[in-house]
Amino acid sequence: MASLIKQILFATDFSACADRAMGYALALAGAWKADLSVVTVLELYPGMDPDYTVNKMYLDHLREEATRQLGAVQARAEAAGQAISTRIEVGIPSQVLHTVAGTIGADLLVVGTHGRTGLDHVLVGSTAERVVRVSPCPVLAVKAEKGEKTPAAPAPAIKRIVVPIDLSTCSLDALEYAVQFAKPLGAAITILHAMEPVAYGLDFSLSHAKEWKEQRNYLEKRLSVLTACVTAQGLKADHVLKPGLPADSIASYVTQQGFDLMIMGTHGRRGISHVLLGSIAGAMLRHAPCPVLTVRQFNFGADHERVVPLGTT
Repeated sequence: MASLIKQILFATDFSACADRAMGYALALAGAWKADLSVVTVLELYPGMDPDYTVNKMYLDHLREEATRQLGAVQARAEAAGQAISTRIEVGIPSQVLHTVAGTIGADLLVVGTHGRTGLDHVLVGSTAERVVRVSPCPVLAVKAEKGEKTPAAPAPAIKRIVVPIDLSTCSLDALEYAVQFAKPLGAAITILHAMEPVAYGLDFSLSHAKEWKEQRNYLEKRLSVLTACVTAQGLKADHVLKPGLPADSIASYVTQQGFDLMIMGTHGRRGISHVLLGSIAGAMLRHAPCPVLTVRQFNFGADHERVVPLGTT
């Protein structure tokens, strides 16, 4: 099988959050022996003429400052022993990142989730959410530590990965991706499924209790099969079945357990990207205490031998 990650694109706005995200970009580029490209986007709204005198002066100032800050990024990468290429683009960040990722054939896009304002606006219908929604490759979204202002320390080692699944094809593809992602890191995988409560109204009976128990037994068997498939790849793995509303139970469990990374799909059982419209993936991007790697679409290649089955066996 071809290497999972050969080209990483790291997007920076030089904020503290982006500094922390760069630590992950450097660490993963080293682990995968991947090429690392760094891009910063000079934001220019639609309809603004870049050649208009005032706009040109504005962009020239931004470009000069970005060039200076990219020098510091270059120095940090060299100190870590990682060669990088840098570029400055102009436009709407989410659109530019989509274009650049496609142009260079990026296998992974690394972004911070808080911009220079220090606000969480990027996860409320803005840059990070749009990037995850349209990116042609998986996206690793990294939060800054609370109150982090100074340059971030090197990224912590990724040794424990949690993969929330709902048994949809997209979530099982995310688990497949997680298996390949974890191998060079020697990371353990926890498969997490939230068993949604069923409303029976006032006629709850022993037959309904039996149905709930049968459903739980079925899910336990499915999760056991998936766990065995992961351990067969030489990785440590376990599974957890948590009753409750998915967003709440997943966030609560992940916070309690202190995982290093979450990997998840962006399409649920309904087959639409509703999870980025105020539901599970959006909630995890906002509230998960660890970085979140979303897998919207990924081509494993014709020679890939699948590890995680899509069927019910």
